[in-house]
Parts: sequence; C-alpha cells; structure tokens
Amino acid sequence: MSVRKARVSVSLLFLLYGTILGTWTARIPAVKHRLALTDGQLSLALLAFAAGAIVGMQASGRLVDKYGSTTVMIPAVLADGVLLVGPSLAANLPVLAVSLLAFGAVHGTLNVAMNVNAVEVQRIRERPMISSCHAVYSVGGFAGAGIGGLFASAAVGPTPTFLTVTGLVAVLSVWAARWALPRGMTEALAGAGGGEPGDAGQSDAAPGDAGSNDAAPGNAVPGGVTAMRGVLFLGLLVFCCLVGEGAAADWGSVYLRDSLDSSAGFAAWAYAAFSVAMMAGRLVGDRLAARLGPVTLVRLSGALAAVGLAAGLAVNRPVAGVVGFGLLGAGLSGIAPQVFSAAGNRNPTRAGQAIARVAGLGFLGFVVGPVVIGGTAQLIGLPRALGIPAVLALAVAASAPALRPRPAGTPG
Repeated sequence: MSVRKARVSVSLLFLLYGTILGTWTARIPAVKHRLALTDGQLSLALLAFAAGAIVGMQASGRLVDKYGSTTVMIPAVLADGVLLVGPSLAANLPVLAVSLLAFGAVHGTLNVAMNVNAVEVQRIRERPMISSCHAVYSVGGFAGAGIGGLFASAAVGPTPTFLTVTGLVAVLSVWAARWALPRGMTEALAGAGGGEPGDAGQSDAAPGDAGSNDAAPGNAVPGGVTAMRGVLFLGLLVFCCLVGEGAAADWGSVYLRDSLDSSAGFAAWAYAAFSVAMMAGRLVGDRLAARLGPVTLVRLSGALAAVGLAAGLAVNRPVAGVVGFGLLGAGLSGIAPQVFSAAGNRNPTRAGQAIARVAGLGFLGFVVGPVVIGGTAQLIGLPRALGIPAVLALAVAASAPALRPRPAGTPG
C-alpha cells in the first residue's frame, strides 16, 4: 500500500468536499429565484442544511469507528455529489428543506470520515499533512464557486451545473477509492495507537515527560473514556475559530462598507483577503507543525489572529480592515487542523466520535457566531462586536496546551 497514494486519495476527498459546497453556494441565488423565495424562506431552508450537517456529524462518528473511515467516506462523497442535485429539482419550500436536510447530513458525514482518514494517513507517514488537506478543501471551494459562476454567467440553470459536478465527483471518487487506505490498515493503526507525526523531540513536550511516548503532543492515550474527556474542550477551541470564520464571511464586507464607508467593490476584499490568507497558511501549516509542534503553532496562530484583527479594527481605515481580516485568516489557518489531529489521536479506536464532536461544535460556531455578533452589534456597534473573534482567538492561544495529551489515567 503506497502512503503517497493514500494521501492523494484523502486529498481528493477534501477537494470534492470543497467543490460541492462551493458550487452549491454559488447557485443559491438561482435556486431562490426559481422558487420565488423570500429571504426569510431561504433562511429556513439553509437552516435545514445546517441542522442536517450537525446531525450527520454526530451520527457518523460511531459508523466511522465501527466500519472504518474509508468504508464510510467513499459512499458518502458519492452520495454528497448526487444529493447536490436535489435542491435544484425541489418544487416548493418544504421539498427544498427536506432535500437540504439530507444533503447536509451526508455532507456532515463526509466531513468526519475524511478528517479521520487524514489523521490515519498522517499517522502512517509520521509527518504532518492534515493542514494541506484543509488547504485543498479551500482550493475546492474556490473551484466550486468558479464552476457555479461560469454556469451562471452563461445563463445555465442550477440543475445542469450540479449534474456536471456530480459527474466530476463520480469520476474522481473511483480514483480515490482505488488509492484509499485499506480498512485493515486503519484498524491496525487504531489498535496500535500511535503518535502525532513530527512531535518527537519537539519543545511542546511537557516537562518531565522526556522518554515517554505519552508526552508527545497528539499521542494516543490508552483508556478510552479518560482520553475522550478532553475532546469536548478541543471542540470548543474549534468553535472559537469558526466564530471567526463566520464573522469574516458574514460581517467583513459589511464592516468595510457600512462602518468605514468604503466602496462596495473594495469591501469585498475583506473576505477575499481572509480566504486567501487562510489557504496560504494551511499550505505551509504542515511544515510549521513539524518545526514548532502543534502547541506552539496554535499558541502563535491564535495570537496572530487576535492581534491582527484587533489592530485592523483599531486603525479604523478600509485598508487596515482588509489587512486585519487577512491576518485573522492567516492566524486561524493554523489552528483547526491541529485540533482535529489532536482529537483523532487522543484515542484512535474512537477517532470518529472524537472528530464528530469537534466538527459538530465547530460548525455550530460558524452558524451561531455571526448571529451573536449581529445581535451584539445592535447594542455596541459592529466595530466593537467584531472584537469578539479577536478575544476568542486569544483564548485559543492561551488554551493551546490542551492539545498536549494527558498520560493514561489522568483526567482531562
């Protein structure tokens, strides 16, 4: 079994995951127009997708642990591609909501399965690689948005757009299935435990732990219940990160346009800077994790996100706002992949359930965070409300040692 092929396989899954979501996002206006939905009705339909994703994430954890990540992720990506077409065929709002609920559930299942698979491949490679997988997801998102935009520009409806992507998913899924990590190997990995790649000798090791495998950041810790206790806290760290992502997506451009009086065109650069910086940060994240160790990387990343955004807001100028959101994206890029990796390595026999908890809380942050910021903005103004992601990023930086596992039998 070629480890390089296994890495390509899981990277393809991340690429398709991003492409499917990017394509759907780009064609939401067309679906809304075809059904003549109001903004409120569309919000209800999109809420069904979010609910389905959270349910799918939680339900898939046990499936992945029982049947293996490869066994779950290949059917999930095929189903994700097929269910993408459903919303474009819906005849009314209730049917749209049901189709989005199913689409979201499978999308959430794929999220968990492919992240577990990435952690398993990383464990075999004995070098960090999960950050690059998340970078490939970002590339897929850009590609999907581009595909959707091209079809929209050509006045082609959403159904042909989605069918084209479904075909692409089917072809690449066959390739991914042929090169995916065999189930027997993933079971052997779970049974053997294993550590986080690139941690040997890193400064992240706790004092007094020299020579102990448990001291390396991200190492699997025996004793399933004990090892799983800290997973909820790891999920809260991802929750904090995705509040920042949701804030950049929903409020970055609004802040520049309404609070700083920039042009509509320039305001769009807020989220563009955030997205590009996040993708660039993830591309170099594996090398930084190998050099610094996950605890130090998360500590520095959280500080960069917090200070960068806060400084951009304090200057109170459009260019500074763009730079601030760019630094927020660069900082946040280094956090979530390391937290996913740590969660999946806490107890490899229950990696699916661990990553399901982390992913579910993260997605909740992405959905709830912008709502909380909007409500807070009504009370203290948007510039001050956007300080919330900066404060949360600082909290993540302070909590970075949580990525260091406890020795067996230690609560936490």
